[in-house]
Amino acid sequence: MALSAVRAGRVCDEVLAQLEALIASGEWPVGSKIPPEPELVAALGVGRNTVREAVRALEHAGLLEPRRGDGTYVRATSDLGAALLRRARRCTALDVLDVRAGLERDAAATAALRRTDADVAAIQAAAAARRAAAAAGDRDAFVSADLAFHQAVVAATGNGVLVELYAGLTEALRHSVTTTDDLDDDPASFPGHEELATAIADRDPDAARAAVDSYLAAARSLVAPEGTR
Repeated sequence: MALSAVRAGRVCDEVLAQLEALIASGEWPVGSKIPPEPELVAALGVGRNTVREAVRALEHAGLLEPRRGDGTYVRATSDLGAALLRRARRCTALDVLDVRAGLERDAAATAALRRTDADVAAIQAAAAARRAAAAAGDRDAFVSADLAFHQAVVAATGNGVLVELYAGLTEALRHSVTTTDDLDDDPASFPGHEELATAIADRDPDAARAAVDSYLAAARSLVAPEGTR
């Protein structure tokens, strides 16, 4: 989606809406640097103050993050995602894993019952990207592919509310995955993920739940202090 010149009237609101749409759609992905102010001004056909006001509003909402001397980066895809990220930063990795367990076990079982052929293809493509990133030793690509895999599983439930909630958790989950998945431990063989893809393709909800339990147990073992696992 390209930026377009805005009409007179509620100019800042329209600029804000366009920037939010680019973030929400993933065209400006989390962690990416947004275009510099002069470029935004030219593309939108508005004044610098209008662009600054819109960007500042998104910074206050937690969607954008200014970095002194560097630029402005996308921090979250929605107000919900920003709020969850702020909360997650005050929690332990185990707290986030507990939330993942509650959501992902039921999501996996439901996906196994409701998935379409297109869902299976998306899950398998994400699993393949995950393996490729691990083989290449590319941590950033691996984390992105891992999240895409889990999001594809949730999408296969066909539950729009769950999909939106999980999307809001994406940034918190990214932190969780970065904390628990270590490329030195060969994530290509990290238990449960390949089994989950197979279980969903086979329409086996029990196997899907077991696969989730497997990878979450492995993740927990990496972050839980001795005596609390």
